[in-house]
Amino acid sequence: MNNAGAVRTAPAYARNRFAPWIRALLEVALILGLWVLYSLARLLADTNMVPALHRAQELLHLEDLLGIQWEVPLNQLFTDHKVLGLAGSYWYASLHYVVTAAVLVWLWRLGADRYGPARRALVIGTLLGLLAYISLPTAPPRFLSGYVDVLSLHSADGWWGGDASAPRGLGGLTNELAAFPSLHAGWSLWVALALQLYATRHWVRVLGWLYALGTAFVIVGTGNHWVIDAIVGWMVILVGWALAEAVGHLPVRRALDRLLPFESPFTRVDPGEIPTEQAATTPASQESRPAPQ
Repeated sequence: MNNAGAVRTAPAYARNRFAPWIRALLEVALILGLWVLYSLARLLADTNMVPALHRAQELLHLEDLLGIQWEVPLNQLFTDHKVLGLAGSYWYASLHYVVTAAVLVWLWRLGADRYGPARRALVIGTLLGLLAYISLPTAPPRFLSGYVDVLSLHSADGWWGGDASAPRGLGGLTNELAAFPSLHAGWSLWVALALQLYATRHWVRVLGWLYALGTAFVIVGTGNHWVIDAIVGWMVILVGWALAEAVGHLPVRRALDRLLPFESPFTRVDPGEIPTEQAATTPASQESRPAPQ
C-alpha cells in the first residue's frame, strides 16, 4: 500500500471540503445582489410621471388593437370581492419572493446540471426587466383614473403599505413606475418552466403552470400591471432561458465551476473515501489478500 500517496491527498481534501460552502455563499450573494439592483433601479429611473403615463396610454392602445384590454373587468372583480382582493394582495406582495426562492433551493439540491442553467435564466431575464424599468418607466393601471389600487385598499389588513407591495414604511425603496415588463409574471413563468423540466410528478408540473397563470391574473386584477406587461414579462424569461446555455459556456463561467464546483454542503461522504493519516498507517496485515486457490 502506498502510504505517502494517502498522506498527500489529505490536505487537498481539507481544502476542497470548504468549496461547496464558498460556492453556496456566492450564490446567495448573487441573488441578494440581484434584489438590491431591483430595489435601487428606482434611483436610476426617470420619475417624471408625464412620460410614464403617456407610455401607459400607448400600451392601452396596443392592447385595444390586439383585443386584450382586460384590465377594467379584472380590476373590478378584485375590488368588488373583498376575499379575492385580500388574497390577491397577499399573493402579489409575497409569493414571487417565497416561491422563487424555494424553487432555487430545490434546484440547488438537484445538482449543477439543473440549478446552473435555471439560475442563469432567472438572472438574465431579471436584468433585461431592470433595463426596461430604467429606460422605459411606465405607469401601472392604479395610477390612471378608472382603476383601483387593490393593495392600498387592503393595506390595513396586510404587512405592506400604500406604496405598491413594499413593507410599511419602506415605500421609498419601491420603483412605482416599474410596470413594463412584469417580473412578477416573468418569475412565475420561470417557476413553471423549472418544474416542467425537472419535476418528476405530473401534479407538480400542473401546479407550476397554475401558479404562472394565477400570478398573471393577480397582477392585472390588483391594478399593478397591464396585460401586455405580463406577456412581455414572460418573454424576457424565455429569452433568459435561451441565453442561459450560451452563458454557461463562457470561459470565466467554466473556470469558476472548476474552482468552486456545484456541490451541496450537506452531501454525505463515504468515510472510506476520505484520505486520512489513519489510512496511511494501516498495517500491511490488514490489507486485502488474494483468496486461496
